[in-house]
Amino acid sequence: MEAVTGVFYSRSDAEDAVEKLRAAGLKPDKVTLLTPGKTDKIDKELESVPLVAAEQSGMGKAIGGVVGAAAGLSGGPLLAAFLPGVGPIIAVGLLGAAVLAAAGASVGAIAGGKLENSMTEGLPEDELFVYEDALRKGRSVVIALTEQRSDAARLRELLKAEGAEGIDAAKQQWWIGLRSAEQEHYSKFSRNFSDDEKFYRLGFEAALHSRTRCLEYDQALAEMTSDIEELQRQYPDAEVAEPFSRGYERGREHYQHLCDESRAA
Repeated sequence: MEAVTGVFYSRSDAEDAVEKLRAAGLKPDKVTLLTPGKTDKIDKELESVPLVAAEQSGMGKAIGGVVGAAAGLSGGPLLAAFLPGVGPIIAVGLLGAAVLAAAGASVGAIAGGKLENSMTEGLPEDELFVYEDALRKGRSVVIALTEQRSDAARLRELLKAEGAEGIDAAKQQWWIGLRSAEQEHYSKFSRNFSDDEKFYRLGFEAALHSRTRCLEYDQALAEMTSDIEELQRQYPDAEVAEPFSRGYERGREHYQHLCDESRAA
């Protein structure tokens, strides 16, 4: 599976893009829309959605225990969840459930069981922090999964035509927003940020990976050490360990700060 992602400034544009993806032949369980919203607005939106008490075919577990027919979108249940570091989120469809679960949202059981492997295969877990950053900024995210590389290119062009910002551009904007503060922080260690930025940023991003970011530091240490060793093999002449470690520690602090802010909001 390959993920194709678009970031939209407008929820309505994102909804239009989802419908275009489905019209292009994507199955409902291979496309989702994630969009932010305040809790009261989400509650109001869900009031008009008929809830179901039993599991729909293939549902497994649903996020937040709120499931019903999609509001304004065909082909999937509407899901609501509180995403750590982000806040209240609405997602559409089974893929949305899988994405939010991977990002650390609490999962409410509808009828037992787990999300099927087919729903989690291909999820770009190393990009989840980019989706979260877009959602924090009030943007909507559309994600589609496809098995064919040729289809991925076609779907990427479709999202672009609908006004989407690509994931690489969104990721670069995320880092630009952080870079000045990280450069100032790193200068305290009497090192050249420009020389070390590549490995510092890789460490920062690694700390935001869903598989490690909620672990205690000593639990994540083995993962960080493995990442450093792999990078050192790729760049045998570079000094990797210190900038990567500094970035990793800073990334963990950054995520904790976001979580604290979202809980206080």
